[in-house]
Amino acid sequence: MVNSTEKESNYQDLDKMSVLEILENINKEDQTVAQSVNRAIGQIEKFVSATVEKMKQGGRLFYLGAGTSGRLGILDASECPPTFGVPHDWILGLIAGGDSAIRNAVEFAEDDLDQAWKDLQEYQINQNDVVMGIAASGTTPYVIGALKKAREEGMITGCIVCNFESPIAELAEFPIEVVTGPEFVTGSTRMKAGTAQKLVLNMVSTSIMIQLGRVKGNKMIDMQLSNHKLVKRGVRIIMDEIQVDQEIAANLLDKYGNVRTAIESYKKAH
Repeated sequence: MVNSTEKESNYQDLDKMSVLEILENINKEDQTVAQSVNRAIGQIEKFVSATVEKMKQGGRLFYLGAGTSGRLGILDASECPPTFGVPHDWILGLIAGGDSAIRNAVEFAEDDLDQAWKDLQEYQINQNDVVMGIAASGTTPYVIGALKKAREEGMITGCIVCNFESPIAELAEFPIEVVTGPEFVTGSTRMKAGTAQKLVLNMVSTSIMIQLGRVKGNKMIDMQLSNHKLVKRGVRIIMDEIQVDQEIAANLLDKYGNVRTAIESYKKAH
């Protein structure tokens, strides 16, 4: 394995650059990330397809990671219930060091081979569930231990890594390898590698939810109406879908409290 995420930056003397030079060069590097993700779409498709089938059988998707990778998994998981109106336990994110590590680094938490599997046991994980490890280096012990045990237990496993032929990719049944290369600041994988992971997570969760029927056309008809902006969006969706004016749409949404239910109830009555 060649750990390209730890290679020295292609840029020297960052501390001597102007603010404009720093920004332009970071942006130049960021523009390569989407191309790296594009090369992994075939791998992403295989993982998503396998996960959808498991979730149709009542399975859940677990994201596991440490540091930035763990935080990105938690972010993606936490945004699915409000966006798609799904239960909080459909997609779950776990981080080495527990919830306190979301805000503050927990020293050496990622080095424990056994802890992630212990963390998963709290959710009564079973063979319908899917475990995805997220690790830029592809070498995080916390993730390795969980994937190894999950495969032994017959579960579907996947990963998002940013190096080729990493130990984590070798363990995962459905590896997603998005090779982003050296970071602008040497070894700072919160940058390009983190951006790549976020893009892949967007693709994974969104495509899964679409496949599970949580989007109609291009609209989030199951979203939670948790603020005024989203209520207004819900009204617009109803107006577009059943061709009624704003007052009728607002009354329907107020009556049923859910965009999908409002639309379906109106169509049944008419």
